[in-house]
Amino acid sequence: MSTIETILITGASSGLGLAFLTHYLSFLTPTPKIIALDSHPLPEKITAPYPPTLSFHRLDITSADAVQTLASTYTHTPIGLILHCAGIRGLVPLIVSREKDGNRNVASTEILEVMDKETMMRTYEVNTWGTFNLIRSFLPSLLSSSSSSRENTTPTRPKVVILSSRMSSISANSAGGAYAYRASKAALNAVVRSFVIDAPRVQFLLLHPGRVETGLVAWKEEGAVSVEESVGDCLKVLERMGEEEWESGRLVDRFGEEIGW
Repeated sequence: MSTIETILITGASSGLGLAFLTHYLSFLTPTPKIIALDSHPLPEKITAPYPPTLSFHRLDITSADAVQTLASTYTHTPIGLILHCAGIRGLVPLIVSREKDGNRNVASTEILEVMDKETMMRTYEVNTWGTFNLIRSFLPSLLSSSSSSRENTTPTRPKVVILSSRMSSISANSAGGAYAYRASKAALNAVVRSFVIDAPRVQFLLLHPGRVETGLVAWKEEGAVSVEESVGDCLKVLERMGEEEWESGRLVDRFGEEIGW
């Protein structure tokens, strides 16, 4: 991927967002400017003190006013890459609290018999509306990046990488359950598809990072890989995305393999 001067990362305080943030702060030279967003504070290893290239903003991506106000302060800052990692799993809280003391079965917290309106709507609000709210608000900064390519260089489209999930795939759903998460991520995919059409100067990618130990659930799921392993694979996909000029809006796994919708 070509050099990017400014990167925006959501969900930057934990899990995959924090791993991406750590990578871009530690392993790129020169270090890009990074705008990090999360509803929770950054961990001490990042905050003591902030690197000069990092700007952290604590906010809720579902707040239209908060996100738009922040985005307006970056209107003239060309953003070349957004890594949208913020999201929730959509587990019914009461059942989660019971499972912590019992079998620790994730599936039992999101099945037909226990799913409720509050969980479904909150998951949609964060995963679907939050994604739309964020991208629409920062679109001027993305388009600014698209129009600010240096002379004598091949223009590159700004990129938005959204962490989706294999569970968003309707055709791949052979297990049932996970009502809130599946529905919110399928809706997220539809939102991104419309962005592909309405913002053709931006390249979008829906990325399934695998089953990862991110903290979305209170215990480790069977077969989950580490955050570091997942991000290592995802970074290779980002490189390919830039080098091969993939079709905008593809849904792929952490190895770059296509996932059917």
